[in-house]
Amino acid sequence: MPEEPDWLAGKRAETSVPVHPLIADRWSPRALDPGAEVPLEHLRALFEAARWAASHGNTQPGRYLVGRRGDDTFQRIFSTLRPGNQSWAGSAGALLLGMVRTVDKRGPIPNAEYGLGLAVQNLVLQAVSLGLVTHQMGGFDREAVHAAFDLPPDVRPVVVVAIGTVGDVEDLPEDLRGREVAGRLRRPLGELVFTGEWGTPAFE
Repeated sequence: MPEEPDWLAGKRAETSVPVHPLIADRWSPRALDPGAEVPLEHLRALFEAARWAASHGNTQPGRYLVGRRGDDTFQRIFSTLRPGNQSWAGSAGALLLGMVRTVDKRGPIPNAEYGLGLAVQNLVLQAVSLGLVTHQMGGFDREAVHAAFDLPPDVRPVVVVAIGTVGDVEDLPEDLRGREVAGRLRRPLGELVFTGEWGTPAFE
């Protein structure tokens, strides 16, 4: 296995208190290795992790289409991406399309997108545990997805996720290289978590 480039160490999250390494090490690269494959057993593990996510009343609204690089499903998902995402996502070992069922036999499914979000977070953390990386995208044509896969009317496409291993930054378009190696930033907890009333930080 090749040595990790020095800049990759800077991608670990700098947290105010220690968090699990799976969380600290999760990030969203665009530089993916075009020769690396995602084994079927790894894909199965990712979707098994997603299957066991919490959902509203165990409605499990998440549905997925997945293709591995070189197959027809991969190409059809890829064809729906916006050009900016197409400039790098073709190097992924797999592309998955995350969707929600919006209705079941009881009627409209509450909090369907929240359920899919929980499932996809399980999936991406499982990917980290297997030495894989993921990049989630909202930049795709939802009408094209419906046409390409003849989706039922009660299914709504939400996200495309590229899955693979880290590749060479130099393979990215020039305008993306700086973003790839830059440090990661998040708002401080004081701007996000309040107590007593809105705007009063729960943590200094």
